[in-house]
Amino acid sequence: MSEPLGADPLEEVELASELVFDGRLLKVRRDRVRLPDGAEGGREYIRHPGAVAIVAQLPDGALVFERQFRYPLRRAFLEIPAGKLDAGEEPLACARRELREEAGYEASDWYYLGVMHPCIGYSDERIELFLARGLTQVGNALDEGEFLELLSLSPAEAEAAVHDGRITDGKTISALFRALPLLRG
Repeated sequence: MSEPLGADPLEEVELASELVFDGRLLKVRRDRVRLPDGAEGGREYIRHPGAVAIVAQLPDGALVFERQFRYPLRRAFLEIPAGKLDAGEEPLACARRELREEAGYEASDWYYLGVMHPCIGYSDERIELFLARGLTQVGNALDEGEFLELLSLSPAEAEAAVHDGRITDGKTISALFRALPLLRG
């Protein structure tokens, strides 16, 4: 059988798929696939609804950060405001909601920075990245069971925190990298 024009020679084709775990946030699947050489293989992966992350710049130029405990690694992390997409929600609407709920800000100016895929080896998660400017403080409305501390860093301090290991969160690093040219003017 010949390949259609434009087919990716590395593509793996799903032959069968099984739901292994169906949680509130994550769904774990186990698939049987046809490999590029024609053999069969197995793949386990997590289905994720997607998320957003926001580089929020205050009027003085500083950036809004959150310090939040992340249970899987049993410690607090320094990260930018972010959250998961609700079913059918547009990424910009989610970004506006998350910035308001978590950080207590609304923004007049929004810039789309792109998308990042944090765990390509075992998840289909995508995180849409935004820069928010023209912030007005309106008060936060954290979800039940959500606890965080807000702080601000200058863009230079944030970049230094990535390089010295104080910021290790992938979405934060990616979003900062994408935003820095705009932040520097």
